[in-house]
Amino acid sequence: MMLRIRTIARLTGIREATLRAWERRYGFPRPHRNESNYRVYSRDEVENVRRVAKLITEGLSVSEAIAQVRTVPVAELPVRERLEDRFWSAVMMMDADAADRVLGEAQAAMEVEPYVDTVLMPLLREMGLRLDIAREHLASALIRQRLRALLLAEDSRPEGPRVLLACPERDMHEGGLLALGLHLKRKGWRVTLLGADTPAEALRGACVQVTPDVVALSCVRRREADELRQVLQSAVEACAPAMVVVGGPGAREHLKVIFSAGAQYAETTEELVALWQQARGASNRT
Repeated sequence: MMLRIRTIARLTGIREATLRAWERRYGFPRPHRNESNYRVYSRDEVENVRRVAKLITEGLSVSEAIAQVRTVPVAELPVRERLEDRFWSAVMMMDADAADRVLGEAQAAMEVEPYVDTVLMPLLREMGLRLDIAREHLASALIRQRLRALLLAEDSRPEGPRVLLACPERDMHEGGLLALGLHLKRKGWRVTLLGADTPAEALRGACVQVTPDVVALSCVRRREADELRQVLQSAVEACAPAMVVVGGPGAREHLKVIFSAGAQYAETTEELVALWQQARGASNRT
């Protein structure tokens, strides 16, 4: 598919006048001409423009950025970077089928955990900076579908510890929660996923039903300290006596609040497992 300069400007954030100026001064980008003599661009050229724009934001001059992109064209990028570029290009075009095919190619080429940790989660973290709301919803839905499918495909072990996974009330971002569930399930944990926007009463009912060893809450939404304290105190009370472990960017800046509410904080799957092991060891000694 060949794209007009107006579309390229909208997709990359680089004005049409700037693109024409770059073309005159640097011979970049290099458009084709259609039958009506309008400039049209290939998807690779669109990605090159986007890469130049990114390098400029990282501090390179226009000439340095263009030279670097010319040195390593899209076709010669490492496989993972090339797949990521194709994914962003498809999302910018609102081409969900093409974007999903890219995710499928990456999955076929990698083991499960590297695929999640080095492809899906970085894409999920970057999209808020790259995309408008409509494209972010499209992209996040595709990635969450992949994560959920991987989680469901993983076999459970009936003897493992039980974890209950949820996002607190009004927190809608469950991508990190799905990745955590997958990692824990692969470590032998039994996973019960409640997902996004889970109020304290729902946590209480689920804890009564499944008696989890750990309740893990993913806080992505930014909250003021007082609001987070209230949310966590309600969760800790609802989930008692299970240990409540909190993670996510919305919690990272409020560690004192987390501890004062009676919860724990974990940055990674390994830290959550270590907290549970410490708590189990202390309980056994008692």
